[in-house]
Amino acid sequence: MTGSPDYRDSGLVFPPGFTFGSATAAYQVEGAFDADGRGPSIWDTFSKTPGKVWNGDTGDVACDHFHRWEGDLDLMAELGLDAYRFSIAWPRIQPTGTGAPNQAGIDFYSRLVDGLLERGIRPVATLYHWDLPQALEDAGGWPARATADAFEEYAAIMGAALGDRVHTWTTLNEPWCSAYLGYGQGGHAPGRHEPAAALAAVHHLNLAHGRAVQALRETSTGDPDYSLTLNFHVLRGVGDGAGEAMRRIDALANRAFTHPVLKGEYPADLLADTAAVTDWSFVHEGDLAAIHQPLDVLGVNYYSTATVRLWDGVSPKQMNDGHKGAAGGTAWPGSDQLVEFVEQPGPYTAMGWNIAPEGLEELLVGLSGEFPGQPLMVTENGAAFDDVVAADGSVPDPERLDYLRRHFTAAHRAMERGVDLRGYFVWSLLDNFEWGYGYAKRFGIVRVDFDTLERTVKDSGRWYAALAATGTMP
Repeated sequence: MTGSPDYRDSGLVFPPGFTFGSATAAYQVEGAFDADGRGPSIWDTFSKTPGKVWNGDTGDVACDHFHRWEGDLDLMAELGLDAYRFSIAWPRIQPTGTGAPNQAGIDFYSRLVDGLLERGIRPVATLYHWDLPQALEDAGGWPARATADAFEEYAAIMGAALGDRVHTWTTLNEPWCSAYLGYGQGGHAPGRHEPAAALAAVHHLNLAHGRAVQALRETSTGDPDYSLTLNFHVLRGVGDGAGEAMRRIDALANRAFTHPVLKGEYPADLLADTAAVTDWSFVHEGDLAAIHQPLDVLGVNYYSTATVRLWDGVSPKQMNDGHKGAAGGTAWPGSDQLVEFVEQPGPYTAMGWNIAPEGLEELLVGLSGEFPGQPLMVTENGAAFDDVVAADGSVPDPERLDYLRRHFTAAHRAMERGVDLRGYFVWSLLDNFEWGYGYAKRFGIVRVDFDTLERTVKDSGRWYAALAATGTMP
């Protein structure tokens, strides 16, 4: 059938074996910040620093998933999820980021994995979703090479502990955020504003990924898949020099990760663009070979597009410190001009991010063309809206349901164009701690009452359950 121009198709059939999942992250849902020997992370420190997070919110309790995991797994089974993407809190495993593992932390994730398998849900485990042990940050953080060394050791511990049962290992979630928002723009933990350190962090995150894949392969006794999740910038350009602005941000935000991981090289234009900031001497002989490991699947996170232009001012406009889809003012000088992120046309989610399902189709088709033969997985897509509980206790969320319908349509269209897309994880399973926005923004297909911690499946969750059950879009 001919697709509708607004991506509101219906009756679309997804192929057998297509994975319908949902995702969370440890610091956003677990709570129990000091239970069973867990050490502090950079997000514990950052969220407890006045002025860093909306309303002074922290992840100390979050959704209390640490204590309520069995009920949450029952909820996943009720929704008919094929797979659950969760992250492991490194400070639960190694409270200071190095040294002997904390068995109580390993046991928690072992119970979680077993509980998923008992319910017929595939465990997709992410080793790192931004919660670096604070002791490693104190020693230099991701700009320090030693952090990649520590991550390799951590990966080996987890491979030995869970590699007999985990379906898919994901090394890192959105290293762009860890590097640029954490060490450049400063809106994420640890909140540093050091451009050279941000670029060193890019490399050491890439290196940590490659070494972790090797360590996981050596220690996992099952037959897991190996993956990396990246958030991609789908770029639009305006004004004179639009193409140059897009090229620079594509180099910094996209190719700084895809090229070393999938091609074994850093782009020459990235090195030239950033020469005034760093000489890249932190890249050692053998690093690129270590980074360039075969991936069974590349995780793709997508929320919105980003519009850029060349700007002759003193500094780029600071945009959306928590934005997963825009570079947040982390553009570096390439000449006498800088790159500015400009406001995009609506409609918008409650995050202020534009709704552009066509961007997802464009991204998937583009990645498939650039990296032929590389299977893809949408590992995050979703939207925050200001949900209101109805008088009968239900949670109608028509805007989120419409958002998901349009983006699943975009994914289906990409598959019709030949993209090898293996599945789709909706962000997020639960309303949770949304980083710098605290509890002000709700992404869940399940509502969490943060006073009582009661869970309520939203209308979008019911819609998604129907899609997962039949493979046909309601």
